[in-house]
Amino acid sequence: MKLILLLSVIFLFSCSQSTGSQAVSQTNPPAEMQQQYSDTQITDTFSIDYVMGKYDPATHPDFITIETKHASDAGMRLRKDAYGAFLKMSEAAKKDGIDLKILSATRPFSHQKRIWEAKWNGARRVDGMDLSKDIKEPKDRALKILTYSSMPGTSRHHWGTEIDLNSLEPDFFESGEGAKIYDWLTANGPKFGYCQPYSPKGTDRPEGYNEEKWHWSYQPISLQLTNLAKREMKNELINGFEGSETASKIDVVTKYILGINDECKH
Repeated sequence: MKLILLLSVIFLFSCSQSTGSQAVSQTNPPAEMQQQYSDTQITDTFSIDYVMGKYDPATHPDFITIETKHASDAGMRLRKDAYGAFLKMSEAAKKDGIDLKILSATRPFSHQKRIWEAKWNGARRVDGMDLSKDIKEPKDRALKILTYSSMPGTSRHHWGTEIDLNSLEPDFFESGEGAKIYDWLTANGPKFGYCQPYSPKGTDRPEGYNEEKWHWSYQPISLQLTNLAKREMKNELINGFEGSETASKIDVVTKYILGINDECKH
């Protein structure tokens, strides 16, 4: 009799534990989603080649395709950790009436090379100019392109940690819906690990790219890559595209790769 009572107690305890587990699982994300974006799935040990975008995000195990409902175009990719944090940030923004849309994400070296060389050779105009004809001095031509585009091998968009949100026009964020979006990101982005690398230029950030209110960086990973670039990146490593000889003349590493908002450096 005692044995039967003991077995009954064990059975009832087991059932109550199972019921409790089911109740918890209903309030958590699906297991496959937790697995998909878990930090334990991140495999990469970073290298200078990674910093320079010399890998394929379409086959890299740490990357995932952004769902079309969150992006302006299909097929864009982002690191799983950065994307997981974005999803949480997007969900929180929606509760406040903010819709975050990714316009640009990861761009490997080859992608940036196409953009740069099209502008360098005049196939793609810059401010209405054919730079191959209108700016003959290589350094000056490179600086003109750097107003809008990074040199291949130097873009933070190589890292899979960077997203451009909602608009690429500075005026959009100055009033109305754009101002509301930017104010929300400024107040809440850091809660999800996102910082604005290209803050207004001034005494704290005298060089580099102009302010980009649309560009946000997943700092838990991008900080590691910034520090790696600071330790090991050299202007002489920036090559493999037309106009690369200007990297050392401009000191692209110091002024552009490391010329970011101080809040993104810590």
